[in-house]
Formats: sequence, C-alpha cells, structure tokens
Amino acid sequence: MDIREYLAGLKGKRVAVIGIGVSNTPLIKMLLREGISVTACDKNKREEFGGLCEELESLGACLQLGERYLEGLDQEVIFRTPGMRPDVPALLEAQARGSVVTSEMEVFFQVCPCHTIGVTGSDGKTTTTTIIASLLKAAGHNTYLGGNIGKPLLADVYGMEPQDWAVLELSSFQLMTMDLSPEIAVVTNLAPNHLDVHKSMSEYVAAKENIFIHQNDDEKAVFNRDNAMTHGFAETAPGRVMEFSRREELERGVYLKDGAIWVANEVRARPVLPLKDILLPGDHNVENYMAAIAAVDGLVPDEVIRGFAARFGGVEHRIELVRTLDGVRYYNDSIASSPSRTMAGLRSFAEKVILIAGGYDKHIPFDVLGPEVVAHVKHLILTGATADKISAAVRGCPEYHGQPPITKYDGFTEAVLAAHSMAKPGDVVILSPACASFDQFKNFAQRGEAFKKIIYEL
Repeated sequence: MDIREYLAGLKGKRVAVIGIGVSNTPLIKMLLREGISVTACDKNKREEFGGLCEELESLGACLQLGERYLEGLDQEVIFRTPGMRPDVPALLEAQARGSVVTSEMEVFFQVCPCHTIGVTGSDGKTTTTTIIASLLKAAGHNTYLGGNIGKPLLADVYGMEPQDWAVLELSSFQLMTMDLSPEIAVVTNLAPNHLDVHKSMSEYVAAKENIFIHQNDDEKAVFNRDNAMTHGFAETAPGRVMEFSRREELERGVYLKDGAIWVANEVRARPVLPLKDILLPGDHNVENYMAAIAAVDGLVPDEVIRGFAARFGGVEHRIELVRTLDGVRYYNDSIASSPSRTMAGLRSFAEKVILIAGGYDKHIPFDVLGPEVVAHVKHLILTGATADKISAAVRGCPEYHGQPPITKYDGFTEAVLAAHSMAKPGDVVILSPACASFDQFKNFAQRGEAFKKIIYEL
C-alpha cells in the first residue's frame, strides 16, 4: 500500500489525532490537505499553542482541548500520540465501539516505499541513528532521518524512491503496538527505563522486541553482545543477526582489536575504524559507532566511515562541551535520563568530575549509580524530585566512605551556580541528571538549554 491508497481509504471517514505536538502536527496538516475530517485533541489549553490552533482551524480542523480532550472519542480512525499508552480507557472504549487506533509511525511503516533502518535501545539511540544517517548520506545515498529524534517522516513519503533510505530512532512508546519491523533493526542496549509509563520491565523489553521480531529471514538485526538482554534477542530474531562487542572477538560481527573497530562477515575480517580517529569521547560512543558500522556494513565504504568519525562532534545535549571558563570545562549531558546513561558519561572523563544530577522520578533504581559516583565524582550536587533517592543510593553503596561530598539544592539554577563556585582550574562540571526532566522542565532539551544559558552568563 502506498500513501495515496492509504489516504484514499480515509476519505469520508472521521479521524481523530490525539496530541498536537512535533509528531502529529505534520500528520494533521497532511490529512486536512487531503480533505479528511480531523478532530485534533490535546490536554493542553489553546493559549499554550500560540497561533497553531488558528492555523489548524483555518485548514478545517476541529479542536478538542483541555482536561476533557478524550471525551466522546467515536471517530472511525484514531491516531494516538506516541507517549500515550494504547490501553487508556478512552482508547479501549473507542476500539470496543469499532474505532481503529493507530499511530503516525505505524502508518509510516505501512506505506514507506524505501529501505528502512530502525534504532532503539535504552541509551545511544539518537547518536547511533544520527551516525547511521550521516554515513549513508556521505556515501551518496538519499537519506531521510526521523522518528523519535524529532522529525516525523510520514509527510515525506511522497518524495521517497525505492532506492532511498529512511533512518528512524524508535522509542519503546512508538514500538509498543508496531506489527512491522524495519529492514535493518538496531538495539544499542537495554536497561531499566520508563518504568513510570511501562507497567513492568518485561513490557518495556517486549516493546523493544517489536523492532526486529516481525522481520523476514533476509533482513538484519544488530544487537549488543555485551548486554545480557540484547544478546538474548539473538536467539529469537527471525532475520540475520550481527552482533557487536567491546569485550570479545567475534567470528561474525563488529569487535575491537589492535586499537580499532573490526568487522567480520561472510567474506573476511577487516579493520574499519581506528579508535584514535573517533572525535567523540567515551567508550559508549565507541559502541555507538560499532552499532552503526554493523548496520551499514556493505552500504558505506570504510574510508567514508573514517572520514566522518574524524570530524563528527556529536549531538546537542549529549556530553556537549558548552564552555571553558577560568580553566573549568562545562558539559551538557541533559539527555542522560537514566542511571546507565549517566554512568557512561562519567566514564568518558579521565579525571573526577563535579556532577549535577537529579530530576523527575521514573521509578527506576539508582543502586547501580552509587559505585560509579564514588569512582568518578569529586562532588555530587543533587536537585529535583529524585535528590533523596540518589543520595541514599550513593551513601548506601559499600564503596562509599564519606566521599564524594553530597550537596542538595532545591532549585536547578542554584545547583548549577553552586557547581561553578566549587570548581577550580582543571575541573570538569557536567550536568548528567540520570533522570527525566519533567519535574522542572518540559523536556531534556529545555533543561539542557537552561543549563547552557546559566553557564554562558557566568
């Protein structure tokens, strides 16, 4: 089915789109341009959208806003926002009455005319997705980058050709109800995350499995062999499995040897990328490159990979060097919304750092963070709803004997300014919260921008 056939099937039907955000606004506009009746529903009030509401109404949309935005859902087709669970009562009731509940991403995979690569995992999704798309572009492939990275691609399918590539970051929320998998599926790693939304760790893992479980036997799945959960996926994947490992040499896969990333496939084993040529710091970024190289093996020449790695400085909010002031380096790692992500960030530095952490409580354990803080942090500054939980995890670990000092602050700005006042020439100050941002900010990007603004104004 192509996009025109799909939209033709919606003609004459009433459609609801839940969520007037980044993912769904292009979808709403596309449906309206096709003359389809659309009700756009969102829990936010009109004044929070600026002029967007007037624009959508001028195109013919009906708006249902505020606390009662889910009342009376009786449209034939309902697009849910990615962050909404598919089993909320309003959706279940609508389905019982005959409504079809879907999402922008599900429809994209139904109608996409080109090759697809999907990337998921607890950490490293955005960087790995960006590397893959950039490598394909550098090798001359017409490439579309989107998904959870902030760019919906459904409206772009009109211009896609069969030989093109769509590279998508896919979250567990997007994957929960997916019944199609990309041609190449990448799972960077798995650790407890988003347990404030998912009912259990098993539900979270099951959502991630959807990225590869519907593949054909000639399609490819890339897994992290060093992660127990993702290595276990190799047994159930219906497609061709290619693993990557920093710890062991593989007969088929991507691994480290003699200071370089090697690839072994059916033909031969070869060195592809010397580690010294990778501009991005940290072992976790080595893993991101390994995952990306496994995904594009056979599609991108080795010399293109080497050239790109030497100049790619990373993605905003991911161990981003904000400023060096009076000999102190300030890093923004606001994307680190889980303990494992913060642990990877801490390991990127040779010296002990001043760490600013804490935020929204996703109900995930912080025990694993304790030993890493003791080993890599010279002063721990905590703020946000999880400050007490993180403090207890660090103080409760066997390695803690009073160091590092732990200080808590009520406000985010207060915490950042405290880190600045403590820092001496040669120090590193890093915002790497190990938590989501929703207790004080709209999202991790807003938190990162707030941090950078404070640092720039010092």
